Amino acid sequence: MVQQVVVSPDPGTLDRVFHALADPTRRALLAELAAGERTISELAAPFPMSLTAVSKHLRVLEGAHLVTRERRGREQHCRLVPDPLSGAWEWIEHYRGFWEARLDALGQYFEAQQ
Repeated sequence: MVQQVVVSPDPGTLDRVFHALADPTRRALLAELAAGERTISELAAPFPMSLTAVSKHLRVLEGAHLVTRERRGREQHCRLVPDPLSGAWEWIEHYRGFWEARLDALGQYFEAQQ
């Protein structure tokens, strides 16, 4: 029997990270920021939405601590903060191992049946 050990990063943080990652626009914004710091105007350019809508998405990312904003003069510069993704990665990695073990056992079962 496989004992389940649940990886437990802070549940609130994990919930906020997964909520932030659930939206394709926010994932696209993170991908842009992974290439380097951007202003909100630069981030908004490829999207068919207002600066206000992009700013709302950025607030969700900030709430998950995935993005920081810094005002410099009239512009706000955004930067990716990848650290919170490590908790999500650990959680996913734990369940990947769990399912691989289950699938290996299923494969062994079918091999034994042949």
